[in-house]
Amino acid sequence: MSALTVRLPDDKHQRLKALAKSRGTPLNRLIDEMTTVMLAEFDAETRFRLRVTQGTGKVERGLKVLDELDAHFAKSPAGR
Repeated sequence: MSALTVRLPDDKHQRLKALAKSRGTPLNRLIDEMTTVMLAEFDAETRFRLRVTQGTGKVERGLKVLDELDAHFAKSPAGR
């Protein structure tokens, strides 16, 4: 585990401490949870952007798949 020193304005530090207290969690854990959420969002965006680049130029194929799905669901009892 690593230690990290972060410089924050005093008012922001106090607000974070109040938030942690209201959630019944130590400030360290609150910041750990916040960074976990931010990293998960970053990872999801990175995967999305990668898929976009991999799908570039495949519009016709994608539209064909959607047409096939539409046809499939139009025939199924659940699609009516």
